[in-house]
Amino acid sequence: MSHWQNIQAGLKRFLPVLLQVFLLFVFSQKIAGQEPPPRPITVTWTSQNLSFGAFYQGSIGGTVTISPVGSRSSTGDIVLLNLGYPTSPAPFRVVGNPGTVVSILTGGPGFTLTGNPAGTMTLNIGNTDPVMPYVLTTVPPNYTEFKIGGTLVVGNPLVNPPGDYTGTFEVTFIQE
Repeated sequence: MSHWQNIQAGLKRFLPVLLQVFLLFVFSQKIAGQEPPPRPITVTWTSQNLSFGAFYQGSIGGTVTISPVGSRSSTGDIVLLNLGYPTSPAPFRVVGNPGTVVSILTGGPGFTLTGNPAGTMTLNIGNTDPVMPYVLTTVPPNYTEFKIGGTLVVGNPLVNPPGDYTGTFEVTFIQE
């Protein structure tokens, strides 16, 4: 075999390997070994209150519920009135990395609302929209809006005379 034939035979063996290395560089993509580091979520109240609107209670009372999507319902002898008073769930905006799991923890089984001129009612925090736990999909600075509903426990008119009832509730947003 001549010197030239030896070179050709060597190239035939080396050329497929060289071609694979070339294609590896041409078609390579950036590969990351992990997701972005965890980022603490930020929660912003949108200044819209959880509002139950106007209603009238009969002699036994009942409940008024605002769903997280804003629908209102009642039980017992509560009559829902449409007098122009707002009804709404409580919206919160959450910003965090995509893939962050978010859930809530309420501050207790019920919160006390104080009436003016008198009386107290109990507020129980309800479900959320979207349903929690929820996996964030938005990329900061974009946010996901969570709406929280609730149920108001209303007694009879002697226990809960007509008036304005106000109070606060606690909700802790948990990131996993």
